[in-house]
Amino acid sequence: MITIIKNIEVYSPEYLGKKQVVIVNDKIEGIYDNINIPKDFIHINEVNGEGKLMFPGFIDSHVHIIGGGGEGGFSTRTPEIKFTDLTSAGITTVVGCIGTDSVCRDSRTLIAKAKALEEEGISTYCYTGSYDIPVKTLTGSIKEDLMLIDKFIGVGEVALSDHRSSQPTYEQFVNLVAEARVGGMLSNKAGIVNVHLGGGARKLDMLFSLIENTEIPGEQLLPTHINRSIQLFNMSIDYINKGGYVDLTTSSDKNFLDPGELTASKALKKFCDLKVPIEKITFSSDGNGSMPVFNEKRELVALSVCSVKTLYSEVRNAILQEGVPIEKAISVITSNVAKMLKLKDRGKIEKGYLSDFVLVDKENLNISCVYGKGAPLVVSGKTVVKGTFE
Repeated sequence: MITIIKNIEVYSPEYLGKKQVVIVNDKIEGIYDNINIPKDFIHINEVNGEGKLMFPGFIDSHVHIIGGGGEGGFSTRTPEIKFTDLTSAGITTVVGCIGTDSVCRDSRTLIAKAKALEEEGISTYCYTGSYDIPVKTLTGSIKEDLMLIDKFIGVGEVALSDHRSSQPTYEQFVNLVAEARVGGMLSNKAGIVNVHLGGGARKLDMLFSLIENTEIPGEQLLPTHINRSIQLFNMSIDYINKGGYVDLTTSSDKNFLDPGELTASKALKKFCDLKVPIEKITFSSDGNGSMPVFNEKRELVALSVCSVKTLYSEVRNAILQEGVPIEKAISVITSNVAKMLKLKDRGKIEKGYLSDFVLVDKENLNISCVYGKGAPLVVSGKTVVKGTFE
Protein backbone atom coordinates (compact mmCIF):
# COMPACT_ATOMS: atom_id res chain seq x y z
CA MET A 1 0.00 0.00 0.00
CA ILE A 2 1.45 3.32 -1.10
CA THR A 3 0.07 6.67 0.07
CA ILE A 4 1.36 10.12 -0.85
CA ILE A 5 0.43 13.09 1.33
CA LYS A 6 0.81 15.91 -1.17
CA ASN A 7 1.64 19.57 -0.53
CA ILE A 8 1.56 19.20 3.25
CA GLU A 9 3.37 21.46 5.72
CA VAL A 10 5.38 19.11 7.90
CA TYR A 11 6.33 19.52 11.55
CA SER A 12 8.68 16.68 12.47
CA PRO A 13 8.24 18.32 15.11
CA GLU A 14 10.77 20.82 13.71
CA TYR A 15 9.32 22.65 10.71
CA LEU A 16 10.36 21.09 7.38
CA GLY A 17 8.25 23.22 5.06
CA LYS A 18 5.77 22.10 2.41
CA LYS A 19 6.61 18.56 1.33
CA GLN A 20 5.39 15.39 -0.35
CA VAL A 21 5.41 12.53 2.15
CA VAL A 22 5.44 8.97 0.81
CA ILE A 23 4.07 6.15 2.97
CA VAL A 24 4.72 2.50 2.07
CA ASN A 25 2.73 0.08 4.21
CA ASP A 26 3.48 1.04 7.82
CA LYS A 27 6.67 3.08 7.27
CA ILE A 28 7.56 6.55 6.01
CA GLU A 29 9.44 5.88 2.76
CA GLY A 30 10.62 9.43 2.23
CA ILE A 31 9.95 13.17 2.44
CA TYR A 32 10.39 15.05 -0.82
CA ASP A 33 10.18 18.55 -2.24
CA ASN A 34 8.71 17.14 -5.45
CA ILE A 35 7.78 13.65 -6.58
CA ASN A 36 6.16 12.20 -9.66
CA ILE A 37 5.28 8.50 -9.75
CA PRO A 38 3.45 7.39 -12.93
CA LYS A 39 -0.05 6.33 -11.96
CA ASP A 40 0.03 3.41 -14.37
CA PHE A 41 3.07 2.04 -12.52
CA ILE A 42 1.21 1.08 -9.34
CA HIS A 43 -1.95 2.06 -7.48
CA ILE A 44 -1.27 5.04 -5.26
CA ASN A 45 -3.58 6.61 -2.72
CA GLU A 46 -3.13 10.40 -2.89
CA VAL A 47 -4.14 12.67 -0.03
CA ASN A 48 -4.36 16.42 -0.61
CA GLY A 49 -2.55 18.19 2.20
CA GLU A 50 -3.31 21.77 1.13
CA GLY A 51 -4.35 23.89 4.08
CA LYS A 52 -3.20 21.31 6.61
CA LEU A 53 -0.24 20.66 8.89
CA MET A 54 1.31 17.24 9.50
CA PHE A 55 2.39 16.22 13.02
CA PRO A 56 3.82 12.92 14.27
CA GLY A 57 1.25 10.65 15.90
CA PHE A 58 0.70 11.60 19.53
CA ILE A 59 2.13 9.47 22.36
CA ASP A 60 0.27 9.39 25.68
CA SER A 61 2.53 7.93 28.36
CA HIS A 62 -0.06 7.68 31.14
CA VAL A 63 -3.53 6.23 30.49
CA HIS A 64 -5.69 4.00 32.66
CA ILE A 65 -6.71 1.85 29.71
CA ILE A 66 -8.55 -0.66 31.94
CA GLY A 67 -10.06 2.13 34.03
CA GLY A 68 -9.03 3.68 37.32
CA GLY A 69 -10.63 5.33 40.29
CA GLY A 70 -12.54 3.38 42.88
CA GLU A 71 -11.42 5.60 45.73
CA GLY A 72 -15.03 6.37 46.64
CA GLY A 73 -16.10 2.73 46.61
CA PHE A 74 -16.82 0.20 43.91
CA SER A 75 -19.37 2.39 42.13
CA THR A 76 -16.67 5.01 41.47
CA ARG A 77 -14.52 2.69 39.34
CA THR A 78 -14.03 4.28 35.92
CA PRO A 79 -14.59 2.31 32.68
CA GLU A 80 -12.07 0.88 30.23
CA ILE A 81 -11.04 3.15 27.40
CA LYS A 82 -12.42 2.70 23.88
CA PHE A 83 -10.26 2.49 20.78
CA THR A 84 -11.89 5.54 19.18
CA ASP A 85 -11.40 7.60 22.36
CA LEU A 86 -7.69 7.36 21.59
CA THR A 87 -7.70 7.67 17.81
CA SER A 88 -10.09 10.63 17.71
CA ALA A 89 -7.64 12.38 20.06
CA GLY A 90 -4.75 11.75 17.63
CA ILE A 91 -3.12 9.19 19.93
CA THR A 92 -1.35 6.43 18.00
CA THR A 93 0.83 5.12 20.85
CA VAL A 94 -0.42 4.66 24.42
CA VAL A 95 1.14 3.42 27.65
CA GLY A 96 -1.30 1.74 30.04
CA CYS A 97 -0.97 1.92 33.81
CA ILE A 98 -2.68 0.95 37.06
CA GLY A 99 -3.27 3.45 39.87
CA THR A 100 -4.59 3.09 43.41
CA ASP A 101 -6.43 -0.21 43.00
CA SER A 102 -4.01 -3.09 42.53
CA VAL A 103 -6.47 -5.68 43.83
CA CYS A 104 -9.35 -5.56 41.35
CA ARG A 105 -7.13 -4.39 38.48
CA ASP A 106 -3.99 -6.32 37.63
CA SER A 107 -1.17 -6.72 35.11
CA ARG A 108 -2.80 -9.59 33.25
CA THR A 109 -5.90 -7.54 32.50
CA LEU A 110 -3.74 -4.55 31.58
CA ILE A 111 -1.70 -6.55 29.07
CA ALA A 112 -4.84 -8.12 27.57
CA LYS A 113 -6.36 -4.67 27.00
CA ALA A 114 -3.11 -3.38 25.50
CA LYS A 115 -3.00 -6.31 23.09
CA ALA A 116 -6.64 -5.70 22.11
CA LEU A 117 -5.94 -2.05 21.29
CA GLU A 118 -2.87 -3.14 19.29
CA GLU A 119 -4.95 -5.59 17.27
CA GLU A 120 -7.43 -2.81 16.56
CA GLY A 121 -4.75 -0.59 15.03
CA ILE A 122 -2.50 1.43 17.39
CA SER A 123 0.74 0.79 19.31
CA THR A 124 0.57 -0.04 23.00
CA TYR A 125 2.88 -0.52 25.98
CA CYS A 126 2.39 -0.90 29.74
CA TYR A 127 3.99 -0.20 33.09
CA THR A 128 4.31 -3.01 35.59
CA GLY A 129 3.02 -2.19 39.06
CA SER A 130 0.67 0.43 40.51
CA TYR A 131 0.75 2.94 43.38
CA ASP A 132 2.23 0.25 45.62
CA ILE A 133 5.84 -0.08 46.71
CA PRO A 134 7.00 -2.89 46.82
CA VAL A 135 5.70 -3.38 43.28
CA LYS A 136 3.25 -6.19 42.57
CA THR A 137 4.93 -7.82 39.57
CA LEU A 138 3.70 -10.47 37.16
CA THR A 139 6.76 -12.73 37.09
CA GLY A 140 8.15 -12.18 40.57
CA SER A 141 10.49 -9.24 40.02
CA ILE A 142 10.66 -5.93 38.16
CA LYS A 143 13.73 -7.11 36.26
CA GLU A 144 11.99 -10.26 35.05
CA ASP A 145 8.85 -8.34 34.07
CA LEU A 146 10.88 -5.97 31.90
CA MET A 147 13.03 -8.69 30.37
CA LEU A 148 10.36 -11.32 29.71
CA ILE A 149 7.14 -9.37 29.04
CA ASP A 150 7.33 -7.47 25.76
CA LYS A 151 4.59 -4.96 26.66
CA PHE A 152 6.29 -3.79 29.86
CA ILE A 153 8.66 -0.85 29.27
CA GLY A 154 8.80 0.58 32.78
CA VAL A 155 7.28 0.71 36.26
CA GLY A 156 4.37 2.77 37.51
CA GLU A 157 2.57 4.71 38.43
CA VAL A 158 4.19 4.42 41.86
CA ALA A 159 2.87 6.98 44.34
CA LEU A 160 4.93 9.35 46.48
CA SER A 161 4.00 12.33 48.64
CA ASP A 162 0.37 11.23 48.75
CA HIS A 163 -1.92 9.89 51.47
CA ARG A 164 -2.89 7.06 49.09
CA SER A 165 0.69 5.88 48.63
CA SER A 166 2.11 2.86 50.46
CA GLN A 167 4.41 5.29 52.35
CA PRO A 168 7.62 3.59 51.16
CA THR A 169 11.00 4.21 52.70
CA TYR A 170 13.67 5.98 50.71
CA GLU A 171 15.66 2.74 50.48
CA GLN A 172 12.65 0.88 49.06
CA PHE A 173 12.22 3.56 46.40
CA VAL A 174 15.91 3.54 45.43
CA ASN A 175 15.94 -0.25 45.14
CA LEU A 176 12.87 -0.13 42.89
CA VAL A 177 14.48 2.41 40.54
CA ALA A 178 17.77 0.52 40.51
CA GLU A 179 16.05 -2.72 39.51
CA ALA A 180 14.04 -0.91 36.82
CA ARG A 181 17.22 0.60 35.40
CA VAL A 182 19.08 -2.71 35.17
CA GLY A 183 15.99 -4.49 33.82
CA GLY A 184 15.67 -1.80 31.17
CA MET A 185 19.33 -2.10 30.19
CA LEU A 186 19.16 -5.88 29.88
CA SER A 187 15.97 -5.75 27.79
CA ASN A 188 16.97 -2.67 25.75
CA LYS A 189 13.96 -0.79 27.10
CA ALA A 190 13.59 2.50 28.92
CA GLY A 191 12.99 0.96 32.35
CA ILE A 192 11.42 4.29 33.23
CA VAL A 193 9.77 4.72 36.63
CA ASN A 194 6.56 6.75 36.32
CA VAL A 195 6.08 8.54 39.65
CA HIS A 196 2.69 9.86 40.77
CA LEU A 197 3.31 12.95 42.89
CA GLY A 198 0.56 13.90 45.31
CA GLY A 199 0.05 17.13 47.20
CA GLY A 200 2.05 16.07 50.27
CA ALA A 201 4.76 18.11 51.94
CA ARG A 202 7.63 15.86 50.76
CA LYS A 203 7.01 16.74 47.11
CA LEU A 204 10.14 15.82 45.06
CA ASP A 205 12.40 15.14 48.07
CA MET A 206 13.00 11.43 47.36
CA LEU A 207 13.72 12.11 43.68
CA PHE A 208 16.24 14.85 44.46
CA SER A 209 17.93 12.62 47.00
CA LEU A 210 18.15 9.76 44.51
CA ILE A 211 19.84 11.74 41.74
CA GLU A 212 22.13 13.56 44.20
CA ASN A 213 23.19 10.57 46.30
CA THR A 214 23.19 7.59 43.92
CA GLU A 215 24.68 6.84 40.50
CA ILE A 216 21.23 6.61 38.90
CA PRO A 217 20.59 9.46 36.45
CA GLY A 218 17.47 11.61 36.60
CA GLU A 219 16.35 10.37 33.19
CA GLN A 220 15.36 7.06 34.85
CA LEU A 221 12.37 8.81 36.47
CA LEU A 222 9.30 10.52 35.11
CA PRO A 223 7.49 12.43 37.88
CA THR A 224 3.98 13.29 36.76
CA HIS A 225 1.24 15.73 37.94
CA ILE A 226 4.02 18.32 38.28
CA ASN A 227 1.54 21.13 37.56
CA ARG A 228 -0.75 20.28 40.50
CA SER A 229 0.77 23.19 42.51
CA ILE A 230 3.00 26.19 41.90
CA GLN A 231 5.37 24.93 44.62
CA LEU A 232 5.84 21.60 42.83
CA PHE A 233 6.23 23.41 39.52
CA ASN A 234 8.95 25.70 40.92
CA MET A 235 10.84 22.73 42.41
CA SER A 236 10.67 20.95 39.06
CA ILE A 237 12.82 23.63 37.41
CA ASP A 238 15.78 22.73 39.62
CA TYR A 239 15.00 19.05 39.09
CA ILE A 240 15.16 19.49 35.29
CA ASN A 241 18.47 21.35 35.63
CA LYS A 242 19.84 18.31 37.48
CA GLY A 243 19.03 16.10 34.49
CA GLY A 244 15.47 14.97 35.17
CA TYR A 245 12.36 14.81 33.01
CA VAL A 246 9.01 16.11 34.23
CA ASP A 247 5.48 15.37 33.05
CA LEU A 248 2.51 17.74 33.05
CA THR A 249 -1.00 16.33 33.40
CA THR A 250 -3.48 17.72 30.88
CA SER A 251 -6.72 16.61 32.57
CA SER A 252 -8.09 19.06 35.16
CA ASP A 253 -11.31 20.78 36.19
CA LYS A 254 -10.47 24.06 34.48
CA ASN A 255 -13.52 25.83 35.93
CA PHE A 256 -12.30 25.39 39.50
CA LEU A 257 -8.57 24.84 39.71
CA ASP A 258 -6.96 24.49 43.10
CA PRO A 259 -5.11 27.63 44.22
CA GLY A 260 -1.71 27.47 42.54
CA GLU A 261 -2.68 24.69 40.14
CA LEU A 262 -1.61 25.30 36.56
CA THR A 263 -3.10 24.01 33.35
CA ALA A 264 -0.53 22.13 31.29
CA SER A 265 -0.60 24.80 28.58
CA LYS A 266 0.12 27.63 31.02
CA ALA A 267 2.84 25.61 32.73
CA LEU A 268 4.49 24.95 29.36
CA LYS A 269 4.42 28.68 28.61
CA LYS A 270 6.11 29.38 31.94
CA PHE A 271 8.79 26.80 31.18
CA CYS A 272 9.41 28.47 27.80
CA ASP A 273 9.63 31.93 29.36
CA LEU A 274 12.14 30.61 31.90
CA LYS A 275 14.17 29.04 29.07
CA VAL A 276 13.90 25.56 30.59
CA PRO A 277 15.05 22.84 28.12
CA ILE A 278 11.78 21.83 26.48
CA GLU A 279 13.14 18.42 25.49
CA LYS A 280 12.92 17.48 29.20
CA ILE A 281 9.16 18.11 29.36
CA THR A 282 6.28 15.82 28.40
CA PHE A 283 2.48 15.92 28.60
CA SER A 284 0.23 12.99 29.51
CA SER A 285 -3.53 12.86 29.98
CA ASP A 286 -4.07 10.52 32.96
CA GLY A 287 -6.86 9.32 30.67
CA ASN A 288 -9.75 7.34 32.21
CA GLY A 289 -8.55 8.07 35.72
CA SER A 290 -11.14 9.58 38.03
CA MET A 291 -11.30 13.35 38.41
CA PRO A 292 -13.17 15.24 41.16
CA VAL A 293 -15.53 18.06 40.18
CA PHE A 294 -15.91 21.00 42.57
CA ASN A 295 -18.32 23.92 42.85
CA GLU A 296 -17.34 27.55 43.38
CA LYS A 297 -16.95 26.88 47.13
CA ARG A 298 -14.42 24.11 46.40
CA GLU A 299 -16.92 21.51 47.59
CA LEU A 300 -16.82 18.09 45.91
CA VAL A 301 -20.03 17.74 43.92
CA ALA A 302 -19.29 14.90 41.49
CA LEU A 303 -16.73 12.60 39.93
CA SER A 304 -15.85 12.66 36.24
CA VAL A 305 -13.40 10.78 34.06
CA CYS A 306 -10.11 12.23 32.82
CA SER A 307 -10.17 12.53 29.04
CA VAL A 308 -7.40 11.61 26.61
CA LYS A 309 -8.70 14.41 24.36
CA THR A 310 -7.06 16.90 26.73
CA LEU A 311 -3.61 15.69 25.61
CA TYR A 312 -3.82 17.56 22.31
CA SER A 313 -6.29 20.23 23.44
CA GLU A 314 -3.72 21.52 25.95
CA VAL A 315 -1.02 21.51 23.25
CA ARG A 316 -3.41 23.41 20.99
CA ASN A 317 -4.13 25.89 23.79
CA ALA A 318 -0.41 26.36 24.33
CA ILE A 319 -0.03 27.33 20.66
CA LEU A 320 -3.16 29.42 20.10
CA GLN A 321 -3.67 30.99 23.53
CA GLU A 322 -0.22 31.05 25.13
CA GLY A 323 1.88 31.72 22.03
CA VAL A 324 4.18 28.69 22.40
CA PRO A 325 5.85 27.90 19.03
CA ILE A 326 4.32 24.86 17.29
CA GLU A 327 7.64 22.97 17.22
CA LYS A 328 8.06 23.21 21.00
CA ALA A 329 4.42 22.53 21.83
CA ILE A 330 4.14 19.43 19.62
CA SER A 331 7.39 17.94 20.92
CA VAL A 332 5.92 17.34 24.41
CA ILE A 333 3.53 14.70 23.01
CA THR A 334 5.78 13.34 20.24
CA SER A 335 9.60 13.39 20.09
CA ASN A 336 10.21 14.13 23.78
CA VAL A 337 8.05 11.20 24.88
CA ALA A 338 9.56 8.85 22.30
CA LYS A 339 13.08 9.71 23.46
CA MET A 340 12.20 9.29 27.13
CA LEU A 341 10.53 5.92 26.52
CA LYS A 342 13.22 4.79 24.03
CA LEU A 343 10.69 4.32 21.23
CA LYS A 344 13.15 4.68 18.40
CA ASP A 345 10.78 4.43 15.41
CA ARG A 346 8.17 7.07 16.29
CA GLY A 347 7.74 10.60 17.57
CA LYS A 348 9.03 12.17 14.34
CA ILE A 349 8.11 12.52 10.69
CA GLU A 350 11.26 10.94 9.31
CA LYS A 351 12.31 8.38 6.71
CA GLY A 352 12.11 4.85 8.11
CA TYR A 353 9.90 5.81 11.02
CA LEU A 354 6.50 4.27 11.71
CA SER A 355 3.83 5.99 9.63
CA ASP A 356 1.86 7.34 12.59
CA PHE A 357 0.79 10.90 11.92
CA VAL A 358 -1.93 13.47 12.45
CA LEU A 359 -3.18 16.06 9.96
CA VAL A 360 -4.69 19.22 11.42
CA ASP A 361 -6.40 22.18 9.77
CA LYS A 362 -3.89 25.01 9.49
CA GLU A 363 -6.45 27.68 10.32
CA ASN A 364 -7.68 26.37 13.67
CA LEU A 365 -5.41 23.33 14.38
CA ASN A 366 -8.41 21.01 14.70
CA ILE A 367 -7.67 17.34 14.04
CA SER A 368 -8.71 16.31 10.53
CA CYS A 369 -7.05 12.93 9.86
CA VAL A 370 -5.22 10.35 11.96
CA TYR A 371 -3.11 7.50 10.54
CA GLY A 372 -1.80 4.59 12.57
CA LYS A 373 0.81 2.26 11.04
CA GLY A 374 -0.02 3.70 7.63
CA ALA A 375 -3.78 3.04 7.86
CA PRO A 376 -6.37 5.82 8.06
CA LEU A 377 -8.17 5.76 11.42
CA VAL A 378 -9.80 9.19 11.30
CA VAL A 379 -10.69 10.96 8.04
CA SER A 380 -12.15 14.48 7.79
CA GLY A 381 -12.79 14.47 11.53
CA LYS A 382 -14.73 11.19 11.51
CA THR A 383 -13.50 7.84 12.85
CA VAL A 384 -13.37 5.27 10.05
CA VAL A 385 -12.02 2.39 12.15
CA LYS A 386 -13.82 1.41 15.33
CA GLY A 387 -13.06 -0.96 18.16
CA THR A 388 -14.38 -4.50 17.96
CA PHE A 389 -17.45 -3.82 20.10
CA GLU A 390 -18.04 -0.17 19.20
